[in-house]
Amino acid sequence: MVNFVSIIKDLPSSVPFVGPEAHERMRKIEFKARIGANENVFGPSPKALSAMKDCLNRLWMYGDPENYDLKRAIANHHKVNPENVVVGEGIDCLLGYLVRLLIEPGRSVVTSHGAYPTFNYHVKGYGGHLHYVPYKDDYEDIDELLEKAISTKAALIYISNPDNPMGTWHERSVIENLVDNLPKETVLCLDEAYADFVPPDDLPSLDLAKPNVIRFRTFSKAYGMAGARVGYAISSTELIGSFEKIRNHFGVNLIAQVGAFTALHDQAYLSEVLQKVDFSKEEIVKIATENDLIAIPS
Repeated sequence: MVNFVSIIKDLPSSVPFVGPEAHERMRKIEFKARIGANENVFGPSPKALSAMKDCLNRLWMYGDPENYDLKRAIANHHKVNPENVVVGEGIDCLLGYLVRLLIEPGRSVVTSHGAYPTFNYHVKGYGGHLHYVPYKDDYEDIDELLEKAISTKAALIYISNPDNPMGTWHERSVIENLVDNLPKETVLCLDEAYADFVPPDDLPSLDLAKPNVIRFRTFSKAYGMAGARVGYAISSTELIGSFEKIRNHFGVNLIAQVGAFTALHDQAYLSEVLQKVDFSKEEIVKIATENDLIAIPS
């Protein structure tokens, strides 16, 4: 008999996200469209695809464990120092590292009821105690989340902005006000996987000197590279440096590093994708309206 640790013994045998492939196998049908995971059907930049194909003959090599070139490209893109950036195999994995750094059995964590389940999956896996706050008018309730974090002395508070799954988002002043009122012992985990779909001036401008705020971005959504698994986080050098203690240094493979690096330098293609997405949203709203459904502004 395997002697599991007590936390694992009490967890259900489940995964936070059941993929469309699993549903197709269970239902014995193929979906006509894959919309559950918000995959970008327009795909990666052609330049990124070409660069990834060109490096196939180098697959005998490990990818750079420091993600040196990609990290510096990301830092330059966001006008921060490389020491403020950590690269990982998607936001999901980086969320797991963050939880591992901050959560131990009994520590409180605050999130919205119905928000991204993978975050909760990690928290439970390390024995954290989740406190849920209901949505308010289709938005994450920032005031209640902050109040709950204060009352529970939470080590971590999770917010996605723009929100997944609702698609709503808070103006920069709302998030900046939250940061200004965060308890010192609480780290704000700000999941910005969909930030590329928001005008840059509408995103919060946060002080990287604050050690208790960390922002997550991804190449899975607007850049159309979900299958490559590349994400990154931006924060203070203190918090980012701690990831080096626990991260999987070979987690981001060679092809993914090359693809993300090239995609980041093809902002013209990204602009084209964003225009296509805006047009697609208008078409989906029309379809919803014709079927007596109400679409949330997104």
